[in-house]
Amino acid sequence: MEKKVPLRKCLGCMSSFPKKDLIRVVKTPEGEVVLDLSGKKSGRGAYICKNSACLKKAIKLKRIQNNLEIEIPESVILDLEKELLANEQ
Repeated sequence: MEKKVPLRKCLGCMSSFPKKDLIRVVKTPEGEVVLDLSGKKSGRGAYICKNSACLKKAIKLKRIQNNLEIEIPESVILDLEKELLANEQ
């Protein structure tokens, strides 16, 4: 039997992709917002394509902070941008 691939929606373009193709931002149970590159941290997750246009759109429309119900620190946004630049090269 074929294993089902979990799909998640990008908060930038609102398209669904396999979970492993997206970058996860997680709000931990302690209320901290961090980048989760392993996809295994506990907490509420928000997903973004590995595409800088999607990240810009999600930030502009406040989709990440609305999804996680918390203010997103500038440091997390900078980490996301660095991760996207690393993926685009």
